[in-house]
Amino acid sequence: MGWTGEAADDAGATGAAIAWIALRSARGLSDAAARRAVELLGSPQAVLAASAKTLAAAGLSAAARSGVRTAQRDDARAEAERIAALGGRLVSYRDAEYPALLRELPDAPLHLIVRGDELDDAPAVAIVGARHATPYGLDVASRFGEELAQAGVTVVSGLARGVDGAAHRGALRGGGRTVAVFGAGIDVIYPPEHADLAAAVAAGGTLVSELPCGTPPLAEHFPSRNRIIAGMTHGTVVVEAAEQSGSQITARLALDQGREVFAVPGRIDSPLSAGTHRLIQEGAKLVGSVEDIVSELGPALRARVPERTLTSIGVDPVAQPVAPDDPLLSLLAGGPLAADDLIRRSGLAPASVLARILDLELRGMLVRLPGRQFQLANRP
Repeated sequence: MGWTGEAADDAGATGAAIAWIALRSARGLSDAAARRAVELLGSPQAVLAASAKTLAAAGLSAAARSGVRTAQRDDARAEAERIAALGGRLVSYRDAEYPALLRELPDAPLHLIVRGDELDDAPAVAIVGARHATPYGLDVASRFGEELAQAGVTVVSGLARGVDGAAHRGALRGGGRTVAVFGAGIDVIYPPEHADLAAAVAAGGTLVSELPCGTPPLAEHFPSRNRIIAGMTHGTVVVEAAEQSGSQITARLALDQGREVFAVPGRIDSPLSAGTHRLIQEGAKLVGSVEDIVSELGPALRARVPERTLTSIGVDPVAQPVAPDDPLLSLLAGGPLAADDLIRRSGLAPASVLARILDLELRGMLVRLPGRQFQLANRP
């Protein structure tokens, strides 16, 4: 079936999904070239229905033009039906749900396949690391995942064995949001023993893939998966990693994307510390607690997160100062304090204090000083 018009049964959201799927399946067409063509011609349907001359004028190569002209509507419709049968949905780069940070990448996916909660642009941090992690690495990943989630930060990882799984479980235990990005089709759980974990993430967070249903977890898919993990987050935390590991690739992608990279130090005689220590030597920020991460990201989050997102996470960017009896503001009235001191003196749970620090920083009411101390923004 050709693309010169919409079929009656391909109307509305279903028709749009079919068009996006067909366009991305076109041989020889990159995501970047597809986005340029959509922007020039107005929609994926318009690109698919365009003449070879029009596609050439839109900058598509001969191979891409051929791929677009031979894209199969029936194959795309079958894929859309598989996604719907799974309870999933297609999120194109034009949709409001598509992560704003990910959209900034030159090679951002044309669309994502998503199951679970709606994606948003709330503060997000990736936690990645070794599949064969040590008990220390698993404990750190789990604890960081839990505390970040409790502080209102979305935890993103890849559902892999080891550090990834521990980070997801920690976030779920903390009652927060977590996102698992697949290196396979959204219907292919890898590793298989994480089926229950994937179901828990889908129930309390989001599963994401850019690959068609049924795509196996081949090694060549994981670097692309890693660019999504790094691309949709404000920073990446590497817990344990060997030299030349996938986690190091994710960290370098984050650096290339202008995002923060954090590394957790480990034993100097452990091979799984070699990658994290190398990252620290190359400029990654050494972290020993979630407070290190939150305090470092505070200014960056205020600069990058749009106002609609601040509102969505309960931060009014134009709000008047909070109640004068706010415990942190009262403590800081006497001068700068470190987060540890605020936790100890307030008597509040660490996660509550970290969430409050992030909130107040995003409001512009606190400023961070050297040595991870904080003071009121209106102090000289």
